[in-house]
Amino acid sequence: MTRRDLLQLSAALAVPADALTALAQEPTPDERIQSYLAARVAEISRNVLDGATTGDEWRAKRPQLRRRFLDMLGLDPLPPRTDLKATVTATRERDGVAIELLHFQSKPGLYVTGNLYRGATATGRRPAILYVCGHSGRGRDGNKTAFQDHGMWFAKNGYVCLVVDTLQLGEAAGKHHGTYNLDRFWWHARGYTPAGVECWNGMRAIDYLVTRADVDAEKIGVTGISGGGATTVWVAAADERVQVAVPVSGMSDLESYVTNKVVNGHCDCMFAYNLFRWEWTTILALFAPKPLLFANSDTDPIFPMDGNRRIVARLRKCYDLLGAPRTVDEYVSRGGHDYRPDLRQAVYQFFETHLKRTNRQVTDEVFAPLPGAQLRVFPADADLPRDAINHRADEVFVPEAPVTTPENPGAFRAWKAAVLKFARDRWFAQLPTPVPPARLAFGAADAPGTRREAATEGGLVVSGLLLATDAGGTRTTLAVLNPDEDAVALTRRLPPGPGSDRHVIGIYPRGTGPTAWTRRNPPNTVERSLALLGDTADAGRVRDVAMALAGQPAKVRLVGRGPAGVIAAYAALLVPDKVDEVLILDPPTSHRDGPHLLGVQRLIDVPEILGLLAPDVALTLTGEHARDRAFDQTAALYAAAGAAGKLSRR
Repeated sequence: MTRRDLLQLSAALAVPADALTALAQEPTPDERIQSYLAARVAEISRNVLDGATTGDEWRAKRPQLRRRFLDMLGLDPLPPRTDLKATVTATRERDGVAIELLHFQSKPGLYVTGNLYRGATATGRRPAILYVCGHSGRGRDGNKTAFQDHGMWFAKNGYVCLVVDTLQLGEAAGKHHGTYNLDRFWWHARGYTPAGVECWNGMRAIDYLVTRADVDAEKIGVTGISGGGATTVWVAAADERVQVAVPVSGMSDLESYVTNKVVNGHCDCMFAYNLFRWEWTTILALFAPKPLLFANSDTDPIFPMDGNRRIVARLRKCYDLLGAPRTVDEYVSRGGHDYRPDLRQAVYQFFETHLKRTNRQVTDEVFAPLPGAQLRVFPADADLPRDAINHRADEVFVPEAPVTTPENPGAFRAWKAAVLKFARDRWFAQLPTPVPPARLAFGAADAPGTRREAATEGGLVVSGLLLATDAGGTRTTLAVLNPDEDAVALTRRLPPGPGSDRHVIGIYPRGTGPTAWTRRNPPNTVERSLALLGDTADAGRVRDVAMALAGQPAKVRLVGRGPAGVIAAYAALLVPDKVDEVLILDPPTSHRDGPHLLGVQRLIDVPEILGLLAPDVALTLTGEHARDRAFDQTAALYAAAGAAGKLSRR
């Protein structure tokens, strides 16, 4: 805007030109959140190898880090290793290679379909390759059929190779795109990611391979491209039996994914939940010092070279610390996101050298593909298993933890302290102690419609809107707003209480009202980026409300509808000395309906969280669901705390 334009607009609006200039310089909500995300990436990325600076430090850290990694996939504890019920439905033979069409169940009803390639006349035990697939849509044939040339090459060169379908693009299909375009953000609350399914399916595929008489269980390798490259990383980091790994175009780092928005090019199977706020390379470093080839292409837009270079440098540092600099290498092919002969040859050669341990120089070979229908494990739709749970894996793969609640005041206090410590460490670790105040100050002269903003964390702000005033009032009510909520309509639903409100202030935490960033579904960039930083939008909203609460001069009543009401409850738990009552209209019975905190349902759910408000904070539930049986648990906790009279359900 030119100076002349500014003066003309100033005159038209009767607003001073310097005020318009300041407004034009104010960062937008999109600019604020992107700056915040970039700063968080920079902070996390400094913690390379979880701070280890020697090989001994890394070795000492690794057992706990591996368990934490499994937690990030929803796999801690690991599911039971139930009967695989492995079944070969048919065998094809071509060019001296036998192709077994098989399926197994990684969990009861969770079917994994695959093709196993072996030399038709080969004898003895051979090295085995688990080939995990990327995103190649082949419909009912399964995406395994797109990579049959790899199976053929390995079988003809002295290996057994099992190529397995992914969950979404397999013969018995589930979903990979829950938070990408299906708005299944309850995956965050459940702690479910399809990356966990792909990792577990790969581990169970190895369980199957090592039972075979033709497989050398001491020589297991894993590889794949794109989504298969990501699964290679998961399986190599999780399963100690993998001896050689070659992820191809399957992993970048937080700077690429978040700061440079490369997350937009990926579905949910590419990501674990970064619960412990790791520099991302730490995951793949768990495989060190075993032989690892990090293979990529130089013009791949979803695995850009700057990220690849950073990852390789960090991996080399780790391998150097462990005294094994020669067992990690990189290969860069010229071209985009695809295989080319030189890239395939590099993959094959690495396995030949490090898994088979020969000096033989190999070459790429081209094989005419079989029609995909000939490689189906279940030839016709009628053959698909009726007991398959693949289509609802997100509902059942990660179990909800049974909550054991206390029955007397002494046990209640200990239980409450333990839960609050976990919540502080897991979801609100960025919040200092004591909680810093975000002061949203309104005076007697302020009229309804007055708005204030206060800084919270990393350049973000919480916004306050004065909704109602009463000079004779004796209390302040803070009304926490959901995204796109009508604040005035909310205040009309507030039930009368003792005394009247001097101020009713609408609280707009990050991503709501005037602080809302742009949302596009897909790819839900901000929300998915936050999960890669060990955070969620709702966890940030809790922190914002807690800081606004800490800035109040006296105790207040906190209110909210639906998920915002539970956000208010969490804030009250973080700053209990500033709250005398929490009022929730239409309370959700479960975190599945929000708010969404990473893995919260693996520990606890909404009724128990509300019960934690006892004994000091009065709780009122009103409207839809207030009398739901789920909140009998809340009542039981208030009773256990000796505060049954402080809970009201209308």
